[in-house]
Amino acid sequence: MRNARINPSILSADFANLASELERIHTADAVHVDVMDNHFVPNLTLGLPVVDALQKVSKLPIDVHLMIENADRWAPEYAQLGVDSVTFHAEASAAPIRLARELRSVGAKAAMALRPATPIEPYLDMLGELDMVLLMTVEPGFGGQKFLDLVLPKIQRARAAIEGSGKPIALQVDGGISRDTILRAAEAGADVFVAGSAVYSAPEPSAEVDVLRNLALGGH
Repeated sequence: MRNARINPSILSADFANLASELERIHTADAVHVDVMDNHFVPNLTLGLPVVDALQKVSKLPIDVHLMIENADRWAPEYAQLGVDSVTFHAEASAAPIRLARELRSVGAKAAMALRPATPIEPYLDMLGELDMVLLMTVEPGFGGQKFLDLVLPKIQRARAAIEGSGKPIALQVDGGISRDTILRAAEAGADVFVAGSAVYSAPEPSAEVDVLRNLALGGH
């Protein structure tokens, strides 16, 4: 059985108290930071200065998810902050192989995200350039959306391709992950799970992280 990593999204956290909000998820494997530019997605969140501040105080690795246009220009700047991982969208990169190599060259893990309707197949030949693939299980832009089961076959195809590559590539899912949906995503092949509202709306977010991890591993 694969492992299961839980990366809570601070999109659902209290932005006025981010340092203390990180403490509430101390059982997590990493913290997922959504960067939105109001162009690639219809929402605006935070940018380089806030991610830089988080990187200085977080005890958890930071997993940056760039939902922004012109990823080739901006993604390396996030990597240079020292974060653990930078995810760019395939739809926002003109040269994804070059970008992945640039991210790795400055010490960050390179990850590529796909919207629900974007097929994985055109990118299979570049899997070896990536440390992680992120398959969105909602349309990116807002938290609290309903999990799209139509992405499950794509998760299965991505997992089969990763297994076939022989590379230790993580397969992350983001959107609508909760107690009700995490096992379906795990059984399809995901092994890293972004959960925002499911974690931060719980009475004890750190305990909810443990519950979700156990469920992903087939527990009850």
